Amino acid sequence: MVPGRAETGRGRSGDLRDPWYDALASGWGELDGTGAPAAVVPARAAPPQQSVSPADIYLEVQRSDAFQEVRRRYRRFVVPATIGFFTWYVAYVVAATAAPDLMARPVSGAVNVAMLAGLGQFLTTFLLTWAYARHARVRRDRAALDLRWAVFEQKREQEREHEQRQRDAAREQGAAAEREQGAER
Repeated sequence: MVPGRAETGRGRSGDLRDPWYDALASGWGELDGTGAPAAVVPARAAPPQQSVSPADIYLEVQRSDAFQEVRRRYRRFVVPATIGFFTWYVAYVVAATAAPDLMARPVSGAVNVAMLAGLGQFLTTFLLTWAYARHARVRRDRAALDLRWAVFEQKREQEREHEQRQRDAAREQGAAAEREQGAER
């Protein structure tokens, strides 16, 4: 046993506080010391929830109108841009294979249509990247940041409530212990 780990419970088989413990993989071909395969450790029952869980917070945000608006704005840009760029790319590839005479036509000196179209692919990639970044900055980042802040505030409030419940429980335990000591005297 590693010193200092016993206090936290880490390193024990089946301890869910151990970050390296993987409940889904335990028992798969591992031996239990007797030569037989180890049994899969059953998952611990979740303690009763008194407050909103983090998953509930995220689901609430996901269902919110503000989140749906951010998703709509994202799709309104990404779907047409993806279709347009994919169409342009496929047209370039099809033209290069189906119309080699057209692509070999000189434009200026040694530069032909295929070279210009290939350079156009790079140019449109950079332009699309710039347009996406600008669209995100102008149309989505502020709303997404507001949503992120709302989630942070909800989680922080939940942590405060949890800490308050722990302090109250510790106070109650201390008061009960004092009553027991007073009754024994």
